[in-house]
Amino acid sequence: MAKAKTDLVIVESPAKARTIEKYLGNHYQVVASMGHLRDLPKSTMGVDIDGDFTPQYLPVKDRADVIADLKKRAKSAGTVYLATDPDREGEAISWHLMQALKEDPKKMHRITFNEITKTAVKSSIKQARDLDMDLVDAQQARRMLDRMVGYTISPLLWVKVKRGLS
Repeated sequence: MAKAKTDLVIVESPAKARTIEKYLGNHYQVVASMGHLRDLPKSTMGVDIDGDFTPQYLPVKDRADVIADLKKRAKSAGTVYLATDPDREGEAISWHLMQALKEDPKKMHRITFNEITKTAVKSSIKQARDLDMDLVDAQQARRMLDRMVGYTISPLLWVKVKRGLS
């Protein structure tokens, strides 16, 4: 008889991972993404302002090992639950996880909970859903605006007001 695949739950922090794994039991493996795995490049705008405003996301340099580990775990998992924070930033981190892991989207589900209790965590798995792309788009718009304003206004502030302002 074949062994059932373990489901994977990805949270943002190791402390949450340890607690949640205790609540879910042996059929679940809970690991931390350590926050964002992809971001706009640090050295350039990273947003196509002359075209269609497409962001250019790159893997975060010190997260290569985390990405490789998560990919390996996701590949062998039955279901992947993205349990990042329940806000637009968390929704975007889940979207970036989906992009980085390159797994079948049907295998990946979004779960959220506002408290880390056994009841809340188990209930969230029963209410798994798709990503809320409106929240993802809102976070991306905010990130790109921050970048565009920062890269165009900051140099002006340095000249007119004081060096180092952002």
